Amino acid sequence: MCCGVLTVKLNHAFQNCLQNGLVFLGLVVGLIFPALLSAEETPFATPEYHEHQNLGYYLDQHEKPHAIKTIVDWEIRKRHIRANIQKVMGPLPQPVEKVPLDLQVLEEVKLEHLVRKKISYHTDSMDRRVRAYLFLPIEPQGKVPGILCLHQTTGPGKMEPAGLVGNPHLHYALELARRGYITLSPDYPSFGEYEYDFRPEYGYVSGSMKAIYDNIRAVDLLVSLPEVDDKRIGCIGHSLGGHNTMFTGIFDDRIGALVSCCGFTRFHKYYAGNLRGWTSTRYMPRIETEYHSNPDEVPFDFTEIVASFAPRAFFACSPLHDSNFDVSGVVDVMRSAKPIYDLYHCPDNLQVVYPDSAHDFPDEARETAYRFLDQHLLGPPRQ
Repeated sequence: MCCGVLTVKLNHAFQNCLQNGLVFLGLVVGLIFPALLSAEETPFATPEYHEHQNLGYYLDQHEKPHAIKTIVDWEIRKRHIRANIQKVMGPLPQPVEKVPLDLQVLEEVKLEHLVRKKISYHTDSMDRRVRAYLFLPIEPQGKVPGILCLHQTTGPGKMEPAGLVGNPHLHYALELARRGYITLSPDYPSFGEYEYDFRPEYGYVSGSMKAIYDNIRAVDLLVSLPEVDDKRIGCIGHSLGGHNTMFTGIFDDRIGALVSCCGFTRFHKYYAGNLRGWTSTRYMPRIETEYHSNPDEVPFDFTEIVASFAPRAFFACSPLHDSNFDVSGVVDVMRSAKPIYDLYHCPDNLQVVYPDSAHDFPDEARETAYRFLDQHLLGPPRQ
């Protein structure tokens, strides 16, 4: 315990991932598994894993288990994880040609050393626009990292991370901009100024997949900005924004550093295994209609998601008294994911703090998260 926060560090900096012969392997993996899933990688005919804490094996096409001994072995399991997530959330959109973002500036406010722009842009249609706050330095000094900042379950949506309303502990888009990042804080569908109908006839099986694709387009927007270094992209969120960060990160490898506060626990430890809270149309209704809100039936869990981030940097904040996401389930997740980070020789890229607080992002934990982002985004760019 250090000043009220217990920090679990899991060795070596991100740059070590590029040593030990992994540079060549990274190039090969990059060719086989691009940042977004290929159209051929469908969630169908994929073996389902009925126990998600054991990440030491993968299943072949006959559902025969094989021990994971190499990164290539793990990449097979990771491909299955991504596909099984899509069984629950619906398929990740794979448009032949993406809708133009058509960025428009609606409002511009100068702050000390910063400019806050209220913007709008397209994601998946030409008749609906997402609104967001974009923070930029008034005098940029070359290209800087960009961070996608995702809000919690709150009516004002993007306004809270932007520091305009709400809990000061959740003003991370503003705070990180003051720290030297370019930050983007969009509305989640149905929050803020983003009216959205979640019925499947509007194109998505789940609100979670709709949000994932919107966030992928938000990353498209960030990397399109001339001030942003496209090799230094992060994502941060609290609660809804915390698991939204994780869901987006599993499908977009451009995000090199991720921070999730109060965003997850093992499904078996979410309200003693009652998954109804995940089943609204805003999230994943198939958890109820196809998997009976039973964690034994759902074909993925957060342990697999966290492990799939390796070797990318992932930081979790899990308060000891979070009534939404049981802390013991987070301990289980991080313990099981650690061997995968060890496999990549990057154990220090997986970190967690357990502040003595309720469902919040207290000052010291937030500062630790910011230093984690600094370490992985302000250093040498990812290869």
